[in-house]
Amino acid sequence: MESSQTRLERFYPIVPDVGWLERIVPLGVKFVQLRIKDAPPADVTAQAKRAAVVCRENACTLVLNDYWEIALDTGIDFVHLGQEDLRDADLEAIKLARVRLGISTHDEAELDRALAAEPDYVALGPIYETKLKAMAWAPQGLDKVCEWRSKIGCLPLVAIGGLTPERAAGVLAAGADSLAVITDFITSPDPDARVQHWLRQLQAR
Repeated sequence: MESSQTRLERFYPIVPDVGWLERIVPLGVKFVQLRIKDAPPADVTAQAKRAAVVCRENACTLVLNDYWEIALDTGIDFVHLGQEDLRDADLEAIKLARVRLGISTHDEAELDRALAAEPDYVALGPIYETKLKAMAWAPQGLDKVCEWRSKIGCLPLVAIGGLTPERAAGVLAAGADSLAVITDFITSPDPDARVQHWLRQLQAR
């Protein structure tokens, strides 16, 4: 499912730095998020520029997490905002620059705030328990995926948190359009093979 402007790939890897992005995008990834934490703005800018080149060369959509001002400065046309960043972001400037927007949600109040910003997709998580970081929310489960699907209509829905290839079919059947994956491939003994496994599995569906 997709909006009139935004097509989401079913496999949506999220990477912590441009090195990871440069590693997995050439494997066939077509939609990727660069999520850099605790780095100076100059470093984020440099990584974002490198990421943009790699994604352009591989016909991959690049989403920059949080740093919407850097996205505008570097010509990246898709950003993802968490709820805290959403409150501080200049949504008018983002829209005027024709930068697409994804927003994280965890409960109905956050969903209401996200929908008011007219995003290009809504993310829900964590679907399952995740060890990536301490979460203030219990696992949402497939029922919440179904609920979000009914609430947002045809707006694309991204599921995130504790996703594995074995869980993918159930999450998609519940109504998710795209599966955001981090830990499953980054902690794999063979990350490249794991990414390729995800691509084969989701492309076959």
